[in-house]
Amino acid sequence: MFNRALPFALALSALPLAGFAQSQCGTPLAQFRDGLVAEATERGFDAGTARDFVSVLRIDDSVIAADRRQGVFQRDFIDFSRRLISQNRIDNARRNAERYAATFDRIEADYGVPRGVLLAFWAFETDFGQVQGDFNTANALFTLAHDCRRPELFRPQIFAAMELYARGDFDPATTTGAWAGEIGQVQMLPADIIENGVDGDGDGHVTLKTSAIDALMSGGKMLQSLGWRAGEPWLQEVTVPENLDWRLTGLHEKRSVGDWAALGIAGRSEPLGPTDLEASILLPMGRNGPAFLAYPNFEVYFEWNQSLVYVTTAAYFATRIMGAPVYDAGNPDPGLSGEEVEALQLKLAARGHDVGGIDGILGAMTRAAIRVEQERLGLPADAWPTRQLLDLL
Repeated sequence: MFNRALPFALALSALPLAGFAQSQCGTPLAQFRDGLVAEATERGFDAGTARDFVSVLRIDDSVIAADRRQGVFQRDFIDFSRRLISQNRIDNARRNAERYAATFDRIEADYGVPRGVLLAFWAFETDFGQVQGDFNTANALFTLAHDCRRPELFRPQIFAAMELYARGDFDPATTTGAWAGEIGQVQMLPADIIENGVDGDGDGHVTLKTSAIDALMSGGKMLQSLGWRAGEPWLQEVTVPENLDWRLTGLHEKRSVGDWAALGIAGRSEPLGPTDLEASILLPMGRNGPAFLAYPNFEVYFEWNQSLVYVTTAAYFATRIMGAPVYDAGNPDPGLSGEEVEALQLKLAARGHDVGGIDGILGAMTRAAIRVEQERLGLPADAWPTRQLLDLL
């Protein structure tokens, strides 16, 4: 969940948060530290506490390297999902479902989040707590706030970590986690911990690194706060008729389940969800690859992580844990490499499309542009980029 935006005491500057953070990033480190201390006191922190916290923070070049090195999200859905979903992870998920059955019962009762959803995140984020990251958390946040790529996301997290420090629940010298500042078994940013941390095991502390119960309860509460709707599905594999109007597919197009059924959409292994629910047809690898119906709860996944390939894989894995079969991979048209997607993005941008950046990642904005160009060129508008499309452009 490295790319979430979180509200934590956001309105203390006369400048908008993004503008203020941007104006502070990249400044000399002594000036940057002084700015953090000044803002911390404006937020109500004791000046001595703020100075003590900020004085030990250092730039970590390995964090910047990790931030720039996200080529894994250039992989297509089939490749990505097969890499992340192993029989060992499925077996461990089921063992942990039994081990923490009472905790999952509480989560489902209190927050409405099914166990498979949290088990999938727990597996992908830290392999059930085994690999939580060894980056110094405070330094990671300091580094990413000083860097000018996304300072508006990470600067507020420094003050959230400072609040945890003031409570005695964070040590800037020793607390470790992922490169983007997430902590614990389900990888929560400091502001998430403040807003949604739960002392599930009743020991008086929210300890997300060592207490699976705290981590799972906190993750469940956070998903509820992000809009998870109890008792509703999130993703379901479907079969799609060959004569479907492919322009209707994609997360931008929402219709009732009843309307989709009337167009020939059917559940591959179980009946479709309630007919009045809105849903979208998701074709992560085009009309000849796997097909899913994405329900409203699927949108919550993007509040956890904004990568489409990660989100689709996590949501699908949750259905596997809950008993769904392996998806039908179909026979998708060969896709493009990361370098070829970058070339395609350059061509799309030259035609006036906003693709959100030339990064080789097939995200929602790139897909939307692809769909427009496919329709213009008379190709099936399924948002899946092919060599034919690249050549025609």
